[in-house]
Amino acid sequence: MAKYSKQPRLGGKRIAIVQSSYIPWRGLFDMFDRVDEFVLYDDMQFVKRHWHNRNRIKTATGVQWLSIPVETKGRFHQSIAETVVAAPWADQHWSSIRHAYGKAKRFHAFAQQVEQLYAHAGNLTNLSEINHLFLSSMAGFFGIVTPIRLSTEFAAEGRKTDRLLSICNAAGAT
Repeated sequence: MAKYSKQPRLGGKRIAIVQSSYIPWRGLFDMFDRVDEFVLYDDMQFVKRHWHNRNRIKTATGVQWLSIPVETKGRFHQSIAETVVAAPWADQHWSSIRHAYGKAKRFHAFAQQVEQLYAHAGNLTNLSEINHLFLSSMAGFFGIVTPIRLSTEFAAEGRKTDRLLSICNAAGAT
């Protein structure tokens, strides 16, 4: 895939803070490449039927959801970082992707890397670790080298905007 190029900095440190999601959307990589540091906001509440553990692919028969099964019963207030995978999922997701995109023009150029990514992800039991793996691996495919940190690494205080500001300050953002 095409390499992203870093935008020139006009001084100061820029960071982006985004909630963790499964198979990041393309625009996220544009943002990722324009900052000095990227923070996955994984200490926010996990939301069922959200992008944290699922995404869609296009197939010959229409849109198909790929969802990582996670434990949610009795865990309404769990964070994304606390969310645990409930059952095997990676082989089925890789099979669906291979079936849907196997005849695409450049599929075979990246198929082995993506298959290995799914094999690795299938051995992980924590949703935040899986999402971090997908983001960092896909960024590597694009040649993006921006460091990624988890919001759980910061001693952030407050709620909502105050919490984001606390993370920005702790990360040294200007």
